[in-house]
Amino acid sequence: MARQIKSPDIEKNNFNIPYFSILGVLFIVILFTILWRPLNLDRTVYVPLTPQVETTVNDNSHSIDDDGIVEIVNGKAATVTESSDVPEDEIVKDELDDIVDDKDNSVQYTIVRGDTLHDILIRYNVNRNDIYQLTTKFKQLANLRIGQQISWTTDDNHNLQTFSWTISSNNIRIYEKSGDKFVESSETAEVVPQDIVIKGDIKTNFVADARKSGLTSNEIGIITRALQWRLDFRRLQVGDKFSVALTREMHGKNLSNSQLLGVRIKSGTKDYYAILADDGKYYDISGNSLSQSFFRYPLATKARVSSGFNPRRLHPVTGQIAPHNGVDFAVSRGTPVLSVGNGEVVIAKYSGSAGNYIAIRHGRQYMTTYMHLDKILVKPGQQVKQGDKIGLSGNTGRSTGPHLHFELHINNKPVNPLTASLPISEGLTGKSKKAFLSKVKSISSQLNF
Repeated sequence: MARQIKSPDIEKNNFNIPYFSILGVLFIVILFTILWRPLNLDRTVYVPLTPQVETTVNDNSHSIDDDGIVEIVNGKAATVTESSDVPEDEIVKDELDDIVDDKDNSVQYTIVRGDTLHDILIRYNVNRNDIYQLTTKFKQLANLRIGQQISWTTDDNHNLQTFSWTISSNNIRIYEKSGDKFVESSETAEVVPQDIVIKGDIKTNFVADARKSGLTSNEIGIITRALQWRLDFRRLQVGDKFSVALTREMHGKNLSNSQLLGVRIKSGTKDYYAILADDGKYYDISGNSLSQSFFRYPLATKARVSSGFNPRRLHPVTGQIAPHNGVDFAVSRGTPVLSVGNGEVVIAKYSGSAGNYIAIRHGRQYMTTYMHLDKILVKPGQQVKQGDKIGLSGNTGRSTGPHLHFELHINNKPVNPLTASLPISEGLTGKSKKAFLSKVKSISSQLNF
């Protein structure tokens, strides 16, 4: 049998094929490793432009609170990093925001089911040290009851100045700051309650016409908050009507307190109602909730927090306050970002250090912002629903690593979105609903035009 002789070229080709295959496989593996790195949350690093602060703790993983976040690596405290995310574009305010602004440093609040004084004041961003001192020294403040009124004033730095608790019509406790302590006093002046109904027509806009009819800024604010999820007050037209039933408590000629019992607003052919129930909340005439629930996170799944909320963080070098008004989530570029609630997109654009930036207004009290996005999927003026995909996370603006900066503002003040009290959408049932519907009959008859 003749022996087959291979040519040198054939032997060379057989040798080269596995060589280049191996090189190709190595190249793919290296490329995949490089591209995969940002997708691994444990290896994602967010480094801001502000100086770093070192903190030591005894935990073995990480700790998050209002003072920031501490990462533990191999049993040692790692460097904490935070950023200051400031968009160039501010939310355009309107006459309804002015109502909130009027009450920024002077707030009146009606106690509802589940409230504690600590949670209420935290929600309004009152200085934590003042809250602790007030609630620790005066234990009776744990006895707040549904329907009671409280009010307080703060300075521009959120320090509590005065706090008032209306226990009954002729029993008011006042806590006033003197130096670095609070001093308690009381008022027992006779209070005269007045039940009144105020009606009006829209001739210019709701705020102006409500004021002309005799409603105070605080009363207007209560109305707009009660119906904020059902009605856009800016879209009321000339000829629309409103009717308001309330109880006012008078000290002589001075108004000391007021409580909205019910409101009806007729816009075109539609009627919008808010009626006060025994639990201190407002419902429509069928006992359905007027509130909207929120998602706690703007992502489909939870992600690692790389920088926590801290509005009073001190710059380690200058000693000046350099707030971090949101929460940073360590997510890879292209992660879907979701709207945490129903609302209207008011900003969707590139905006300075915030990069690609979205702001959504939810009702009148709530605003959420989403920064450093890779891509924006919504437009200004667009109505979005809870869970809608509004953008993709990225690394735009003043950011040196892929992440999502998320903020929640209540009454134009930033709060910690991971711990803030959020509204719950629950209607009345059983005996509570039956009692409410009976109350509706008497109040709704007063609201006729």
